Amino acid sequence: MAGGWTRDGAVSEQIEASISDELARLRSRRAPVGESLTHCADCEEPIPEPRRKAIPGVKLCIECQQERDGAQQARGGINRRGSKDSQLE
Repeated sequence: MAGGWTRDGAVSEQIEASISDELARLRSRRAPVGESLTHCADCEEPIPEPRRKAIPGVKLCIECQQERDGAQQARGGINRRGSKDSQLE
């Protein structure tokens, strides 16, 4: 693929870097391991027994987990290409 002013393979490297970043982010969100906590690691509220049984290794109460999940969803993509259109804004 013609890259204009870019060197050969630069576009492929950018795509591979984007994929690697996303895979690293997903791996960091894996299911908890180890023994479940009886109290939330963030707010120290008790974690209900049914939640500890349903999710082995759980560290957060439902409310704190929902807050973290909401914060992680609010992420934008990275424009690695630096196109002229993105620089005009």
